[in-house]
Amino acid sequence: MILFIPIIFIGIVVLFSAFFIIKQQTAGVIERFGKFHSIRHSGLHMKIPIVDRIAGKLSLKIQQLDVIVETKTLDDVFVKLKVSVQYKVIRDKVYEAFYKLDYPHDQITSYVFDVVRAEVPKMRLDDVFVKKDDIAIAVKSELNDAMMEYGYDIIKTLVTDIDPDAQVKEAMNRINAAEREKVAAQYEGDAQRILIVEKAKAEAESKRLQGQGIADQRREIARGLEESVEVLNKVGINSQEASALIVVTQHYDTLQAIGADTNSNLILLPNSPQAGSDMLNNMVASFTASNQIGEAMKKSKKKNKDENDL
Repeated sequence: MILFIPIIFIGIVVLFSAFFIIKQQTAGVIERFGKFHSIRHSGLHMKIPIVDRIAGKLSLKIQQLDVIVETKTLDDVFVKLKVSVQYKVIRDKVYEAFYKLDYPHDQITSYVFDVVRAEVPKMRLDDVFVKKDDIAIAVKSELNDAMMEYGYDIIKTLVTDIDPDAQVKEAMNRINAAEREKVAAQYEGDAQRILIVEKAKAEAESKRLQGQGIADQRREIARGLEESVEVLNKVGINSQEASALIVVTQHYDTLQAIGADTNSNLILLPNSPQAGSDMLNNMVASFTASNQIGEAMKKSKKKNKDENDL
């Protein structure tokens, strides 16, 4: 009886070893006496102990392989590209995927290197950034053609990183900064030009309004003087005496206004009793001379016109 216990134990172990489980999204390869026998998918399965064995298991999930490739561009800039390859084992080609390739990662990496180093040297560095999708499409196309017969389906390829040499990146940043400073300087120049133009317009408008105000002021002064002369004439004072009286009055008003300003500088003005009369005579003489010059110029222009008509 004791001798049967080990035999029973061994039998139980062998019986349990005949059953095995394959997980979801996984394929198991069964060999019998070292030769391919079958492929088992997810679930509970049975094999002949000792005769059959599980040679290996392959995941049917989508996997990703990141490949970093260093190459040179058309403008002689060394750059590192990170290419992410997403692939999976084709469910109906588990046999090819298991038996035809020992190291699928190395195979995929070799094709990525070959395609990237064939495409990037045709492009300038700026074009590499712009056309990274074209590089990814070229890698996917080449990999699909090569890996399909080995039971691998290339789902997607992505160029996820482009890393030029550090000095090149610094130079590119300087170029970008210089371009932005140039644009900023142009905007600042335009703003300054607009400010200068608007300031000039404002000054011109101010001078126009100031001149208009001075003209209106002088017109009102002249009207006031005219009214003052008329009032004085009514009380028996002739125009010359009235003008002298007005000049003297304004002369003293001016002296009073200057004296009332404590911040004014030293100003020397004639203040004799005949000062008003002298100023009036000078003004009359000046107006007379101006009228004579104006009449002479009119006669000269008329004479020249008559001669031209002849």
